[in-house]
Amino acid sequence: MCEKLENIKPDGIIAADPGVISTILKYAPSVPINVSTQANLVSLEACKFWYNQGCKRMIMARELNKNQLKYIMENKPKDMEIEIFVHGAICFSYSGRCFLSDFLCGRSANYGSCAQSCRWSYNVYLEEKNNPGNLMPVEMDEHGTSILSSKDLCLINELPEIIDMGVDSLKIEGRLKTEYYIASIVSVYRAAIDDYYNDPNNYDAKKYMKEIEKIKTRGLTTFYFNSRDNKDIQEYEGKQYNTNYEFGGKVIDASKEKAIIEIRNKLSVGDDLELLVPGKLEPIKFKIDKLWDIETDEEIPTVNPGKQGQQVKMKLPINADKDWIIRRKKCKEG
Repeated sequence: MCEKLENIKPDGIIAADPGVISTILKYAPSVPINVSTQANLVSLEACKFWYNQGCKRMIMARELNKNQLKYIMENKPKDMEIEIFVHGAICFSYSGRCFLSDFLCGRSANYGSCAQSCRWSYNVYLEEKNNPGNLMPVEMDEHGTSILSSKDLCLINELPEIIDMGVDSLKIEGRLKTEYYIASIVSVYRAAIDDYYNDPNNYDAKKYMKEIEKIKTRGLTTFYFNSRDNKDIQEYEGKQYNTNYEFGGKVIDASKEKAIIEIRNKLSVGDDLELLVPGKLEPIKFKIDKLWDIETDEEIPTVNPGKQGQQVKMKLPINADKDWIIRRKKCKEG
């Protein structure tokens, strides 16, 4: 397999296991190795170890704070690249080294198929050692407690500090997320990075947070970036926050007056939609005036995602390209 990688020449391979890394270095020496956060990269010396083995990019553990990162950036070898997480789910386990999903339902996080068991609600009890069978429930509601669930990382406010450190790459966690989530969050951070480079004195995180609030799935936290004493990390109630917006659909073909949209949720005439434009922070807002059946071209009042790949025709407010994302407003904010 590694010899095939040498021929294919991917941009990079993310790996944590020493045996895997040494095999790649031997049989695919021209393929850059990005040392995974699961290698527990929490110090300069750990980074130097992998650098001396032949690895160039280090994906740092989320558990580091900004002072530790600054120290690493100021003392690392010049051509060593540093990548850090700036947004997305935080694993309950240290550096993402979790086997809870694998143990409970046979889906390994390390194979990319985590069932996110830490997000589930559990019934938790205390049992007195000298009085077995006397189970005392830990405080919870009718849904149990999400005592293992963390909030999502969000460092949009800290982005100027991160850029000024000289960090080479920002990582957005998107495992098990929809293309709508990925496209939306990546677009926000791309706009924020570009805006800061173009006008660093007027960086305003509020306008980016306004878009993130439409997309987030949980509460947000800076985790340990600003302080190791931060206690605002856990999502005990297990809430989901997509109450106002949802994935409406994506553009399949907009070459004609009536664009073809692959829907992801119910769409109806009168719905308020937002078209996400790559490279722009602000989406294009519009309302569905008419819908047409994909097969008969007859006007219809609504369309439901009854089958995979369900499509509908509608008019878009601007010329769009394939795979552009459409967001649907579910209800009034506030």
